[in-house]
Amino acid sequence: MDMNDVIDFLQATARSAGAEVTSPWFYLQFGLIMAAAGIAFAADAGIRARVDMTSFAMGWPLPLRHFARVLVGSASTAVFAILVIAARVAMYHSTWPSRSYLLMVAAKLALAWLVIRLVTSVIRNAFIVKLVSLSAWCVAALSIIGQLDPAVDALDSVSVVLGGLRLTPLVLIKLGLLLIAALWLTNIASNFVESRINRSADLTPSIQVLLVKMIRMGLLVMAIAIALSAVGINLSALAVFSGAVGVGIGIGLQKIVANFISGIILLADKSVKPGDLVTIGDSSGRISAMKTRYISVAAGDGREFLIPNEDLVTQKVTNWTYTDKNTLVKVNFGANYDADPRLVCKLAIEIAAAAPRALKSKTPNCILVEFAEAGMKFALTFWIADPDGMDNVKSDVMLSLWETFKREGIRVPYPVREIRVRGGALPVETTVEVPS
Repeated sequence: MDMNDVIDFLQATARSAGAEVTSPWFYLQFGLIMAAAGIAFAADAGIRARVDMTSFAMGWPLPLRHFARVLVGSASTAVFAILVIAARVAMYHSTWPSRSYLLMVAAKLALAWLVIRLVTSVIRNAFIVKLVSLSAWCVAALSIIGQLDPAVDALDSVSVVLGGLRLTPLVLIKLGLLLIAALWLTNIASNFVESRINRSADLTPSIQVLLVKMIRMGLLVMAIAIALSAVGINLSALAVFSGAVGVGIGIGLQKIVANFISGIILLADKSVKPGDLVTIGDSSGRISAMKTRYISVAAGDGREFLIPNEDLVTQKVTNWTYTDKNTLVKVNFGANYDADPRLVCKLAIEIAAAAPRALKSKTPNCILVEFAEAGMKFALTFWIADPDGMDNVKSDVMLSLWETFKREGIRVPYPVREIRVRGGALPVETTVEVPS
């Protein structure tokens, strides 16, 4: 279809519409349609006021309950379609069928919208629902008035050729709709597979995340390839863009690609996994999630650190639960020189052994590490089963040490400074000038 054909089509459509508008039957049909619309909106308001959607059809099977709730939600469209169909049947039997053509078109459009609303009700994304509903209704409207083929030819008549690739508005519309449908189905399939993988007890958390990411990426690539092939785009024709994409990745997407590859490496070598307690720089916490670009570390105080995957590959990471969750707790303390160091070590070992979280299979140990200026310094070590809450364990042990030392008369040393004044005067004579 060339430009002249488009102009002829528009002129013929304008003449047909002008002839229809000048007919008195047009205004009768238009009045009936407006009356049906008013009654439909009033009926919809009445139905919504009397029907409780939360408890409506609760005893019905799930598909039937869902169907009934969508019908109640689209009551205005259903009532409008019924009234217009009734008016169309009445005029069809009382006068020429052509005099009720507008009623027939309005009824078919209403029924098409009702069917589309029922079909798209299974989609959860509101934006996709609106986009698919409007697109499907436009196609149905063009088909009802018999203008679908001319519209398709008009959209396919304008094209842009890039290398061996011919792009038209029709191709882009088809590609967009197919991509939406393919990505929606891909999301459903990947969520189903993810739920199955996460329920598997034979797979470690890192392997589960790795499998989910690989399956999602594979399904995404497959969906895009299928959509491109379905609209007639040869994938080899896209090779002209590969150079530009490679330059863009090399220049502008270095960090994104580095974080993505680093995430795959982390999942493959299992150096960190969800649930591990890690320290990365000044950030400490438990890994709550591993994403494509970053990991999420929950600090336990409401904060959550989002650390790029590249940092975990290139920087020093302390993983408290890499091979064993058992953690050595070290408590440094001191005592004055009047105390018996053997008694101090004995009391410290007993306190550590009595701690609720201390491992009974590993005996605590206390050693004298230094004779310092202010007193003796000791190091108490014991094991706990999990590093989570280690500071609280240390605090409890130190409080018990304080209480025991007070009871046994053992003093905790602190620095003392003495200043001696010889001869009752300062060693340096000072004078103060009084201004006159």
